[in-house]
Amino acid sequence: MRELGRTMVFSGAALAAIGALVWLAARRGGLPFTLGRLPGDTAYQGKHGSFYFPLVTCILISVALTLILWLVQWLKK
Repeated sequence: MRELGRTMVFSGAALAAIGALVWLAARRGGLPFTLGRLPGDTAYQGKHGSFYFPLVTCILISVALTLILWLVQWLKK
């Protein structure tokens, strides 16, 4: 039961942190960057179509999730 309680507390804290970031991003002048429009994201606008791939955004989210999951595993030990 103790492990379940600890997991729930850390999951709740992570959700609160994500919620705070989303709330700040929604305000005017909230975050100094917008995910999905970072320098390094690939965008191509052609005559008959367009292509967009958020490469840097994907890398940033991957690094953030890796650090969060590493921290959770480290705290479980």
